[in-house]
Amino acid sequence: MAIKYIPYFPNTLEGQAILDNFVRTRRMLSYRDNNMVVEHVLRGMPLYEVEDVERVGQNPDGNILMRGECLSACAYLKEKGITVDLVYIDPPFASGADYAKKVYVRRNPKVAEAISQAESELDVEEMKAFEEKMYGDVWDKERYLNWMYENLMAIKSVMSDNASIYVHLDYHIGHYVKILMDEIFGEDNFMSEIVWKKTNAHNFKTQGYVDTCDYIFFYAKNKEDNVFNIQYSQISEAQLSRYKKDENGRYYTGQDLTFTGNSESRKFTWRGATPPAGRVWGMSFDELERLYLSGQILLRKDGVPRLDGYKVYLDDKKGTQLTNIWDDVDRVGNTAEERVDYATQKPEALLERIIKASSNEGMVVADFFGGSGVTAAVAHKLGRHFIHNDIGINSIQTTRDRLLAAGASFDMMEVKDGVSLYRNPIQTMEKLKSLILGLRNEDKLDKFWEGSIHDSRHGMMPVYLPNLMDGTTRLLDRPLMNRILHEAMPDLPTDVKRVVVYYIDITDKQDIEAFIRENNDASLAEVELRDLKQVLDHVVVEDEVEYTLAQGNNGLLPCWEVTIDRFHSDRVGRKIDEYNHKTEAQALTKGRTPALIRISEEGLETIEWLSVDCSTAEKTAPWHSDAEIKIDRLGYVIEDGKKTTKFWDGSIRTEGKPLRLKIRNICGDESIITLD
Repeated sequence: MAIKYIPYFPNTLEGQAILDNFVRTRRMLSYRDNNMVVEHVLRGMPLYEVEDVERVGQNPDGNILMRGECLSACAYLKEKGITVDLVYIDPPFASGADYAKKVYVRRNPKVAEAISQAESELDVEEMKAFEEKMYGDVWDKERYLNWMYENLMAIKSVMSDNASIYVHLDYHIGHYVKILMDEIFGEDNFMSEIVWKKTNAHNFKTQGYVDTCDYIFFYAKNKEDNVFNIQYSQISEAQLSRYKKDENGRYYTGQDLTFTGNSESRKFTWRGATPPAGRVWGMSFDELERLYLSGQILLRKDGVPRLDGYKVYLDDKKGTQLTNIWDDVDRVGNTAEERVDYATQKPEALLERIIKASSNEGMVVADFFGGSGVTAAVAHKLGRHFIHNDIGINSIQTTRDRLLAAGASFDMMEVKDGVSLYRNPIQTMEKLKSLILGLRNEDKLDKFWEGSIHDSRHGMMPVYLPNLMDGTTRLLDRPLMNRILHEAMPDLPTDVKRVVVYYIDITDKQDIEAFIRENNDASLAEVELRDLKQVLDHVVVEDEVEYTLAQGNNGLLPCWEVTIDRFHSDRVGRKIDEYNHKTEAQALTKGRTPALIRISEEGLETIEWLSVDCSTAEKTAPWHSDAEIKIDRLGYVIEDGKKTTKFWDGSIRTEGKPLRLKIRNICGDESIITLD
């Protein structure tokens, strides 16, 4: 249950124009029985307990890496009085696509032959991999816009007075979101619609034009006060062809020394050169002489100054002032050095341009759908403070490792809202369906219902589940219950006797039950309320670890050594079994031998990352990483954020005695073990 609700503004809708292009079902409810319209403004942003997970470095700047929903993160910031100066978000595009992470099985460190080949990379055929679904961008338009409205309102509430926001979308939903932003930030505060042409995109079609552009909507909170630093575009290949190199290798070109005019004082012959009719010198005689004597005038073969002879060096020019058409930033290619294997990763050059334009050093840059962590990483590189937030565990892990490698310091936090027990919302939703006994799809039910449970006494019982990807459905209050009673239940088949309504948060169970009794017509089915958290408690299954802790030496220095003898992840095993089963079926239809993934008895190939904490043995205390090892997809070791050409030998070493061990499997699940 949320501790309390933080209002977006003193009065959420004060001064805001309400557009009629779409209906906000979370804010406006229509009672069917008497056509009375009741306006319902949500209490605000739900504030939950926030757990300190880890501090990396000293973090004097208050950088934050948080796992949670946008609304919950904004509630925490507003409660703490933290404001942000620039927001960039790359939210789901409402594209209907599922996004997956490629999961690679690592090398087996127990195989000596593999260890001895430290200079060779795995052959592509040997790199066994399967996909792990990270999140689903599956929305209907109305729910998406309601969800975005709440998020944008929350974000605005933590923006400083001179802040700006950039919202990155594409053709699927961007034009609708711009209407929302006009309403929330005001049409007068619209700054620009940036068109980003991903110059190496090649999603060719047989009909129609090729889609190569995303759209970034740029608004100021207060147009008169926002920070904006003019940016200049890099010179193109076509422009570079107009330049020549001098003896020092510097690029230069000639700029006209004359301009149109009739000033008699500028009509003179200088060193044999005279402006043509209708043109005059662009500077005085003395200025021309100064440029000539300093070597900045280009000459003809006969020694007479050229009229286009003002010598301008490329490296002295700022470039061309940037327009809203960005066609000089490529998307992240498959071989790009900055690539971190994240499905929706954006290029650092894109964020560098935005951050330089709309913030100054020392300002706070926030990304509430942080993804691969590019916003935080670039903000750190440019001397800004950062806040990274995302609901997905893969985002948090990818960003943590990326920031560690960049030398950033930050606090890791987790919103304890009851739905982050499992990896991400879409996987939690999928897992829930298997954990709710008897739940099955029901074609004759509206999509409002997740499915049904069949009972010998009550027959088919439709089941409502809150959408974990949409935080606005998490709280069961009177307006939501009213919607269930007066919008969803009247359309059910007449033989339905009971419905099951699951909730995560509830305003007051006794009050909701009383509301149901008062408003449930005799013709409607009974309503049974169930706490979803009781189901979620059974989602997480710890991985099994067998280890040896001993004193050893790291070269000539004494150290402690934790050796992993055996590692087993039931979930990773099931994912590999699913992959093998599908591969076998496909191979059978094509008459081929299936290339199956085989895991050794020790199971060390399923470990991606290890860290040891020498400061405390308390399992629930914030983590302190005294030493850590990450094994990349080729099997090479990254030690404390630094890449090496070594293969992992199955151990991790530290000077102090390790008290706790944290292990991340290749699917991203983490387990903490107290060491004996």
